Amino acid sequence: MTNAANGPVAVLAPLSGVSDLAFRRLAARFGAERVVTEMVAAEGFLRGDEEARLRSAGRGISPHVIQLVGRNPARMGEAARLAEAAGADVIDINMGCPAKRVTGGLSGSALMREPDLALAMMASVVAAVSVPVTVKMRLGWDDRSRNAAELARRGAELGVAGFAVHGRTRQQFYEGRASWSAIREVVDSVSVPVLANGDILSAADAAACLAQSGAAGVMIGRAAVGQPWLVGEVAAALTGQAPPRVTPQERAEAAAEHYEGLLALYGTALGIRHARKHLAAYADCAAAAGYGLPPADRAELVRSVEPTAVLALLTRLYAEPIQRAA
Repeated sequence: MTNAANGPVAVLAPLSGVSDLAFRRLAARFGAERVVTEMVAAEGFLRGDEEARLRSAGRGISPHVIQLVGRNPARMGEAARLAEAAGADVIDINMGCPAKRVTGGLSGSALMREPDLALAMMASVVAAVSVPVTVKMRLGWDDRSRNAAELARRGAELGVAGFAVHGRTRQQFYEGRASWSAIREVVDSVSVPVLANGDILSAADAAACLAQSGAAGVMIGRAAVGQPWLVGEVAAALTGQAPPRVTPQERAEAAAEHYEGLLALYGTALGIRHARKHLAAYADCAAAAGYGLPPADRAELVRSVEPTAVLALLTRLYAEPIQRAA
């Protein structure tokens, strides 16, 4: 997956409980070349569950990529058809989530232990839709069964248009370092684009990852939380452009827009709960940059159930760098 005009791409990864519509809109506006929804349970999507509807929302985003998770090939195909009808430009199959609540249901990265089922699922989804189908996976279930390259090769033969590979096995979860060089085996096994994922925290990391993996681009996940502009900065750097300068004022406005977007998407009560992890991340990123809030104010920012108080604290969070920039 490359930008035909400029070279490698940087994509915002699907992050369960994190890559909500408001976050994806911000990342796209700041220059991410593609953003992916949180994983959407195929069964819930087919039932019309409210959670699935909210997770799959893509108003104002193009291309709109919906990631589906499940283990029944026929039902995954039906869900993909419904997602395409709802406006998805790309369907992504989740074969990478390591969470116990997902693998316990034999979905996500657990599918890498059942390659025939995983391939049947790819075939079903590809046959069900006219839009491109991609797959996100890990290197394998564990070090004794690193089968990502074989699954990718056979999946590409079935019509899968691209892959994203996290450079760890499922059993590693997020421990140790992602092996970017191990992704090269997947890249070398297929003629379709492969994105490299895992431990990419900066433009320098992205360049090193591409050199080691040979991938067509990078997918950035956890590092973007609290800084939705990061993926766009990396995208610019990978194409030889000067990264856009995101001013403190723009960062403050983005954080406030994200918070208000969550309240609009989920309603005030649920939106406040969803916002807490994001508010903590904005505060922590600000602290890492040398400014931020005193501990008591940070705690209030994350815990407050009063939107006006949260917005006031967000203003204070960025007040010092805004004043310095004035």
